[in-house]
Amino acid sequence: MKSDVCELSVNATDLKTILKETAKSAAYRELDKKETYRLRLLAEELVEMLPALLRFSEGKFWVESEGKSFELHVTLRPNQLLTAERREKLLDVSTSKTNAAAVGIMAKIRLAAEFMLVDYERSASMSETFYIPGTPSVVSLADPLWTLNAYREGAKKAKGETWDELEKSIVANLADDVVVALQGGQVDIAVKKAF
Repeated sequence: MKSDVCELSVNATDLKTILKETAKSAAYRELDKKETYRLRLLAEELVEMLPALLRFSEGKFWVESEGKSFELHVTLRPNQLLTAERREKLLDVSTSKTNAAAVGIMAKIRLAAEFMLVDYERSASMSETFYIPGTPSVVSLADPLWTLNAYREGAKKAKGETWDELEKSIVANLADDVVVALQGGQVDIAVKKAF
């Protein structure tokens, strides 16, 4: 089942609508109180990062569910606020391989989405690569994808601060996976959770 689709934009976004759609989907699938609370926490974490992304993009939100498996979806498409100057500034950061600003899992997800948005015009067939803060290595434009599960695997090997970050994250502890991908000129974010 797919919930109603909520339009997201920098000018006219009621982010509370996302929480309402999430609650309606939980009720429809008859989640208990604890399950509903966990799904809402995931939606709240998603809502927290959207204002930064909606400064230069517009998008949509919806919930897909089958049985007790849920996916919270956000698609983002760059708008006129993503100027060439802003795009170049973000790409410069991506090639410097610094992630000082990417503290926390949601910041890494947000930055992955930002870097995919700035590269939306490039052809997926190009062999060029770039660095997304929060990924273990350089990412090819032919496969621009960030997943929480891949990040978890890298964190297990790295230990230290990266692992501590995962242990403290609501999303990392509740979500089965988070996938950020570039498809058809838009960025898709899917937060997955099965109860």
